[in-house]
Amino acid sequence: MAETKAPRAGGHGPMGRGVVEKPKNFWGTTNRLMSYMHSRLLGLAFVVIMAIASTIFQIRTPKILGEATTEIFKGVMKGQAEQKAGIHFTQYPINFDKIEHVVVIVIAMYLASAVFSFLQQFIMTRISQRTVYDLRKELKRKMQVVPINYYDTHNNGDIMSRAVNDMDNIASTLQQSLTQMVTSTMTFIGTLWMMLSISWKLTLIAAVTVPLSLVIVGIVAPKSQRFFSAQQKSLGLINNQVEETYGGQVIIKSFNREDDMIHQFEEENDRYYAAAWKAQFVSGIIMPLMTFLNNIGYVFVAIVGGVQVANGTVTLGNVQAFLQYTQQFSQPISQLANLANTIQSTIASAERIFEVLDEKDMENPHVDVPDTPDDGNLLTLDHVQFGYGDGDLLMTDYNLEVKPGQMVAIVGPTGAGKTTIINLLERFYDVRGGSIRLKGTDTRNMTREELRSHFAMVLQDTWLFTGTIWDNLKYGREDATDEQIINAAKAAHVDSFVRQLPDGYNTVLNEEASNISQGQRQLLTIARAFVADPEILILDEATSSVDTRTEVHIQHAMQRLLKDRTSFVVAHRLSTIRDADNIIVMNHGSIVETGNHDSLMAKNGFYADLYNSQFSGNVAI
Repeated sequence: MAETKAPRAGGHGPMGRGVVEKPKNFWGTTNRLMSYMHSRLLGLAFVVIMAIASTIFQIRTPKILGEATTEIFKGVMKGQAEQKAGIHFTQYPINFDKIEHVVVIVIAMYLASAVFSFLQQFIMTRISQRTVYDLRKELKRKMQVVPINYYDTHNNGDIMSRAVNDMDNIASTLQQSLTQMVTSTMTFIGTLWMMLSISWKLTLIAAVTVPLSLVIVGIVAPKSQRFFSAQQKSLGLINNQVEETYGGQVIIKSFNREDDMIHQFEEENDRYYAAAWKAQFVSGIIMPLMTFLNNIGYVFVAIVGGVQVANGTVTLGNVQAFLQYTQQFSQPISQLANLANTIQSTIASAERIFEVLDEKDMENPHVDVPDTPDDGNLLTLDHVQFGYGDGDLLMTDYNLEVKPGQMVAIVGPTGAGKTTIINLLERFYDVRGGSIRLKGTDTRNMTREELRSHFAMVLQDTWLFTGTIWDNLKYGREDATDEQIINAAKAAHVDSFVRQLPDGYNTVLNEEASNISQGQRQLLTIARAFVADPEILILDEATSSVDTRTEVHIQHAMQRLLKDRTSFVVAHRLSTIRDADNIIVMNHGSIVETGNHDSLMAKNGFYADLYNSQFSGNVAI
């Protein structure tokens, strides 16, 4: 069975992306990601058209607004000329009707730009969220069909990071970056076009700042990236320390290690502060440097533009518009530079998700082994051979016959391989030789769902989901009646303590079900198995971490559950399985002995050593 691991802290945190992970196959992954949007191409076309329209209206307005400035300037200059000629007037001869007309047009264009921008964001939000919804649904389906060994060989925290952080990264980029790429590109091209339409000389002056800006980004950004990498690594360590400290408060206090933990945290916090300060400082100087260059360009444009206005080669309104364009000119360059990093990070996230989607599904080989007479056996292990992966065989030629109602105990030291038997019975792994038959039918001729419908498991590590106690009990069998659930709860000593809770069976269990005791959680899992009413029960005895009274309740409930039922019991206390019909003794991943208690004790072998040493207190099983 896969061990549950806590997710690792780090990677994505409150400071944002920071580290840009580069994809291995950029264009291949990009095309594959875009294929998920293939059915929404019409919507994407509308988004692009509206983004272009919004940008065009936004770009055109400064030049049109400049016409109002030019009209005012003309009126003022005409009035001053008339004053010099001795003509008296009460106000400057300014064409306010034309200015009003220009202002109305500008307001309408700004409004149109805002509407188009809103519509393209609205549609793109739906497209991106539906795309990621499909991708997340496919990932969820994939996680249901990958082999069990995938969970054994991959960190749970990494899987969760792919399902959550990488998905969010893709959603954010699809929603914002694609439209921003179109907008920034159109803004740059449109602004350059409008500047050229006003004055090619002024455009050359403004364009000088572009290569200088690119040099600044090219020099500073890589250094910033390295510092962000150190920051994110330090952030991961500090988050991990906080998580461990929070989870281990009882142990820390019981050993009086509060001051040590505070000291360790302060050291890590200082390292994080130093790394974060460098990252933020270096990345923060990009914009002031870019602004400085833009302002230098702005000054030269203003001076040369003023001279051209004085010479009459350019209107004042056009110079005003050009100054606005100068301010806008460098923004798309910075945005596109940032987008390059963002898109690389997003494609890397997509690659991580596609790596999971490309995993092989759990094989369901149909061997077409002819059914054999069961000879009264419920389960038969016939010359079973098994080993994990391509490694050495742990079982070379194992045989076992289990009659209905028999108890088979599996014993051995920690790490002996007791779980291997369970994995084979439930077909988490398939045998490499021989066969396992249920009522004479090879289990590989059955679907996994059909096979597992005959089993129920009560594990030492209790698993209950967030939801009501009633829903957790019904998880064993959805079609169970209310009467069956109540009877199962009573048989497992659950009904009495549940009715004492304020909300009874409607009590909502929180994450990890920590609002009830360990013993109560174990009793709930036994009650769930009662509800399932399986033919075969797999039981991992779990009484070591509860009080004596609760242990008695659990053992009593287990005895009721095991009565007249075929069972496989992973035993930790050998005294509880003395009456087992068959005992499988395992060590170092292999079966070393089989038999009942009396025959194994008579052999005076490994089982006898385990049994005797357990009571002498020398060995913990």
